[in-house]
Order: sequence, then structure tokens, then C-alpha cells
Amino acid sequence: MVNYKDLGLVNTREMFKRAVAGGYAIPAFNFNTMEQMQAIVQAAVETKSPVIMQVSKGARNYANATILRYMAEGAVAYAKELGCEHPEITFELCKDCIDMGFSSVMIDGSHLPYEENVALAKKVVEYAHQFDVTVEAELGVLAGVEDEVSAAESHYTKPEEVIDFATRTGCDSLAISIGTSHGAHKFTPAQCTLVNGVLVPPPLAFDILHEIEKKLPGFPIVLHGSSSVPMDEVNTINQFGGKLEAAIGIPEEQLREASKSAVCKINIDSDSRLAMTAAIRKHLAEHPGDFDPRQYLKPARENMKKMYIHKIVNVLGSDGKLAQC
Repeated sequence: MVNYKDLGLVNTREMFKRAVAGGYAIPAFNFNTMEQMQAIVQAAVETKSPVIMQVSKGARNYANATILRYMAEGAVAYAKELGCEHPEITFELCKDCIDMGFSSVMIDGSHLPYEENVALAKKVVEYAHQFDVTVEAELGVLAGVEDEVSAAESHYTKPEEVIDFATRTGCDSLAISIGTSHGAHKFTPAQCTLVNGVLVPPPLAFDILHEIEKKLPGFPIVLHGSSSVPMDEVNTINQFGGKLEAAIGIPEEQLREASKSAVCKINIDSDSRLAMTAAIRKHLAEHPGDFDPRQYLKPARENMKKMYIHKIVNVLGSDGKLAQC
């Protein structure tokens, strides 16, 4: 059993409390590779922002759980207690991550019947709280694919369920569904409105968010599936041989509005993948003789870092808040 405090990690309790009070959201960036991890840490250090380095089940399968843990430990040593790791997994993996030293876990039982979701989240909370590990649970279904969990359509969180769910599970934060979704293709063109030649997706359900805030005043709320799918990255990918058609994300101004509410953590993954892929495709097209991975991964890392800084400063408003954590 490894205690996350011995690794220099922090859990989300104080981070979220300050974020709610300060009107900003903590960036939660997924990482699968060393370059992603480096870009996250460098961006957070330069902007003096707290950050959550997230590890999904898919990342653990791809990169090896032990290697990822030591990568994150090294990152925290460099950044001087920058934030915490946050896996998004099932009970068995939550337990394994807690035992390995993760400081926060997320349990997604949103695809289950309500009572089963409650029971699963409560089981994780009871285990995690023994070690002062914070738990994020999910209520409401997001469309899209995340690892092995997929849903054809979203189901908004029901405000009338949140008090019962939070009370019975004892979770420390709650991920809700108000219109975000996983992946780079969050909306079909038919769901969008054409405005000045640009497809604009339907707005987030802020009425549901505000109703949840009323029922759970001050309680930390989380948004998953919140990549904005920047068109410049999509266009670069397509220009240099990619085929990303109708990739549409969440407008950043809506995420900024959400950040000023009880939403204190926003998950962003696809935008990092787009930034990395765009830079790699562009570099290899312009330098066809390069074969050393460092030659194309360096610009990819820089492009991701640029994207992370933009999100921190212009979307989430968490820059300069590290000292408060």
C-alpha cells in the first residue's frame, strides 16, 4: 500500500473548495505518454495553475500502470506538488489505484440502473475514504465512447436525484450530464445551427446546472467530455492527410461560463490528441526524411503545451491559483 501523500500528491478536497469560491475550474488533462505529461506539467508551472493529471483505464492498459504512476510522481517532484492523479475506472481498478498511491479516483456507474450506480459509488467511497482519497461519482449519461463504455445518446442528470445520490454515496464531487460528450465528434451537423458559415452546437443545459447548484449549494460539480475540438487543429490534420469530418466540440465561451459556477473541474482529452496529431502530421509532411521520434514529438509536445496554456488562461481561469492550493 502506497500513501499518495508520501508521493507529494494532494487530493481534490481543498482544490475544489477554492475553485468553487474563486469562480474557476481545475483543468483535468488526460495523459497517456511522456510528451503529454511533460506538456501538462510545463503549462501548469508556467501559468501557476493547479492541475489534475488524469489516467484512464485505457491509459493504464496502453502505458502500464506502474510506469504511469512513476511518471506522475516525477512530474509532481518537478512541479512541487502541482496536483493529483485521477483515474476514471471501475471498482477493482479504483481499489488498485488507491493502493498504488492515487490521491483521487472517479467511479463511473452512470450506465447502470440508479440503485446499482448508488451501490457501486458507495462501495468505492467506503474504501477510498479510509485513506483520505477523494471520490468523484457520475450521475447522468454522456454520449460518445470512453474506453469500453459507450452511449449512443446522452441522458441529462435529473436534479431531483442529486441530493439522494450525493447523500447516500458520500462522494466528494459529482460529474453531471448537461450536454457535453466524449470524443471529437460530439454533435452531428444536423444538431447544429449554421451561423456565418460555422456550425454552432446546441448550448449546454445551464438551467439543469443551476437547478443542481440550488439543491447542492457549494458542492463540487464536474464536467466530462469538454473538449472544444479547435478547428485549426482539425484543419491541419485534414490538410496533411487526415480525415476528420464533422468534428464538433463544446464552445469555449460556454465552458468559461460553467467555470464560474459550481463546476470546479473540467475534463479535456480529445483536444490534446488533436494538437499532438496535427503537429506530428504537419512535421512529417514537411520533413519526410525525419525518422527520429524526438524530431516530431518535440513540436507535438510544444503544440499541446500551447493548447493547455490557452485552456488554463482563457477558458478555465485557473492561472495564478496554484499558491492558493
